Amino acid sequence: MRIDLTGKTALVTGASRGIGESIARRLGEAGAHVLCAARSADAVNKLAAEIGNATGVELDITAPDVRDRIGALLKERPIDILVNNAGVTDDDLFIRMKPDAWTKVLHTNLDSAFHITQEVVKKMIRARWGRVINISSVVGLMGNPGQVNYASSKAALIGFTKSLALEIGSRNVTVNAIAPGYIATAMTDALADDAREKLTERIAVKRLGTADDIAYSVVFLASEQASYITGTVLNVSGGLYT
Repeated sequence: MRIDLTGKTALVTGASRGIGESIARRLGEAGAHVLCAARSADAVNKLAAEIGNATGVELDITAPDVRDRIGALLKERPIDILVNNAGVTDDDLFIRMKPDAWTKVLHTNLDSAFHITQEVVKKMIRARWGRVINISSVVGLMGNPGQVNYASSKAALIGFTKSLALEIGSRNVTVNAIAPGYIATAMTDALADDAREKLTERIAVKRLGTADDIAYSVVFLASEQASYITGTVLNVSGGLYT
């Protein structure tokens, strides 16, 4: 089964590195024109040039004018596929967590999805076609010590996904979430061998995930083949949480 997204435009936030970068690349491979959005103009412009069928977009999802920026993008071309990927962590034990750490994580991971999605889905509803894909986290399902703020934001994104799916499904706009597990990154690469072994031992498939494991899931949910899937949380954690 080959997925063809030719003629579709996808906006991917947090596209400058990691999971977001892989999502942008795989959507581009499937034929979509990809708007690669992140705060670093140099990084997204370089990525867009490598993808080819893409445009770099300098975008701070926490900025007060983010709605205006999205509105300007929509005037240039419709956005058919929205991937709310950008997010941050600011970990600490709950009893020591600073209010700023709580506010920053919720504002970045949840509030931005509200502002961006509300602008984009208006056009999707009129067009009677659209895909909204929210990148949550397995910790939003199972919790994690030291991440009360992050887990709360990701759990809230799941509630956001399910509720919005019920509201706009009749307009042929699907809304789904992906909950990644432990993904191989520069941070996990730096772990000592015993710490990495303990981490992978908790995972049923006995390996860390890759950014492409998440990206290919996004491509599927963005496709016509996934048109009967909405309000779903796709747990891509290798069996870390079942």
